[in-house]
Amino acid sequence: MKLATVFLPLLFIATASAADLLQNPDFEVPLPNFLGNSTAPFVLLNENNTIPGWTFEGTVQYVTAGKAITLPGNGHAIQLGQDGKINQTFIANNSNIMQYLLTFTLAFGGQNCSTNASIVISAPDSESVFSFKQNYGKETWESYGVYLGSWGDGESINLVLQSQIIDSDPNSTCWPVVDSLLLKPIDTLIQGNGNLLINGGFELGTVKYIDSKHYFVPEGNAAIEIISGVSTGIQTARVLTEGSNYNLEFALGDANDSCVGDFILGVQAGSTVQNFSLQSNGTGSAKKFSMTFKAESSITLFSFLSYTTSQNQEQVFCGPVID
Repeated sequence: MKLATVFLPLLFIATASAADLLQNPDFEVPLPNFLGNSTAPFVLLNENNTIPGWTFEGTVQYVTAGKAITLPGNGHAIQLGQDGKINQTFIANNSNIMQYLLTFTLAFGGQNCSTNASIVISAPDSESVFSFKQNYGKETWESYGVYLGSWGDGESINLVLQSQIIDSDPNSTCWPVVDSLLLKPIDTLIQGNGNLLINGGFELGTVKYIDSKHYFVPEGNAAIEIISGVSTGIQTARVLTEGSNYNLEFALGDANDSCVGDFILGVQAGSTVQNFSLQSNGTGSAKKFSMTFKAESSITLFSFLSYTTSQNQEQVFCGPVID
């Protein structure tokens, strides 16, 4: 019986430029009547103060970084208050159908809140809800990524961001602050190097997961770090030949982010489950592992779960790197 191979390094991919898809995606273009030296951290938008490139409804405020709130690059952002909504239409001017991914940051919109309002990201093919619940890094904001849909041939796509309240009392609610939007089109994934897993090296993604410019990455330019604790991870599925044997190879390491401890990673390929461990000194290293399994059905599920909750000396969550 032929032994086929499934492994997890770099894939050949095709991407398109994300430039100019959104106007004013980081909200740094000044409001028409905004004084640049204003010390007010929140400015309520009205018919005279609008967001260049965007339309808005409801309670929306222009936010300036300062003592009251920190933002990426110490710049500006938008807070979506009660019934707050912003939207912008972009053109999917690629000739072929491409997948569109959006990344953005969320920051706390206040103090002493009984609840945090969520933000709803919607497009013609999707709707997703996000909320700032826990800060995993040193920054006071978190980055998120979402798949919006697949479009092309000059379609006009309306991107909408709006607040969603759970608590009935808006006065005790902290409203979401959104910043640093990046819209990225991705072409068809191309399988390469005999790898049966699509995007096995995580080179293709929203912005990046962890990248080689800022962290240790076992191979290529990007990898996944699982930071949020026990039984958290990633999953994918592939169509394989039922009854055939395969070999799954991957790299397990640390991101050179001072994450010290014993990492335990649970790997599942179909019905085969195995745990792998690595002792990390937090200085950036990786080890390759492999496991053999038989495809017992045409569709085989792959999952990687971290069974370790780790924090570095600065109490920043960290964990195993997979590539």
